[in-house]
Amino acid sequence: MIKNLKKLRNEHGISQRELADIIMVSQQSINKYENHNVEPDIDTLIKIADYFDVSIDYLVGRKFNSKYLKDSQLKLCSEDLLNVKSTLESLLKIIDNQD
Repeated sequence: MIKNLKKLRNEHGISQRELADIIMVSQQSINKYENHNVEPDIDTLIKIADYFDVSIDYLVGRKFNSKYLKDSQLKLCSEDLLNVKSTLESLLKIIDNQD
């Protein structure tokens, strides 16, 4: 069972049929992934993760474990960095207006 599939599908407002058409499986397969402890193959997992823009770990309900991040770098895309910059600038304006 893909633990977060139904949640993601509902958040995006798409039916099992629509998702099935998008990732090229049957509607019955989506139902089984959500409700009957049936696991898709890795290619299907990748298609679902790509469609919802989430990790496979998130799809299957794995918790993030920071111990694996100690020796690696966290990568952010330029859009993420621009969002962080914009948020910080907004916060600084609020702080300046309070003084």
